[in-house]
Amino acid sequence: MKLLRTIRLDPSDTFVFEQAAEPGEWAVSGAFAFWDHDLAAMDGKERAAFRSGFLGVQSLGWSTLVQIVEASEDDRLAAIDTLAKHLVAAFGAPSVADAVAAAEEEFTFAASLCDHPLDMLVAVHRTVENGEIREAFRTLRPRGERKPMRAYSFLEVEGEGEPAETVDLAKLAKGNK
Repeated sequence: MKLLRTIRLDPSDTFVFEQAAEPGEWAVSGAFAFWDHDLAAMDGKERAAFRSGFLGVQSLGWSTLVQIVEASEDDRLAAIDTLAKHLVAAFGAPSVADAVAAAEEEFTFAASLCDHPLDMLVAVHRTVENGEIREAFRTLRPRGERKPMRAYSFLEVEGEGEPAETVDLAKLAKGNK
């Protein structure tokens, strides 16, 4: 089976997000992390996580990109267990059974994004439309066969139109919003 793992091609996630995921964590979309937030009032690093972050399951940190990788059933079950524990401890799931069911649903959705070749990168762009969170996913593939991968060696191959908003990385690095 295929699942999503966080990947860091450059250090930008460490200053774009309040908490960056570590490279190599199992990942899910993470939109659920914003269910009780005032989406219109978000700014800065929280807004960056909402707009373009995948949730790293181990750290609950954010990653701009995830990579499609091969996973075993044991990997999937361990990742579900880790996320379920976080859903109880950090997100107030009413029971362990509810948390496990929600975590399984998150990983089922993540696996549905993996209908592409291994090592393909996936990016997300979230918006709010009519009070609901909308996610658009894009896949990226390396140009040529260059290794190691660098952030600017990728070519977009699928997805929706360009995001309407931009992020000023230099400003975020200085702590400005």
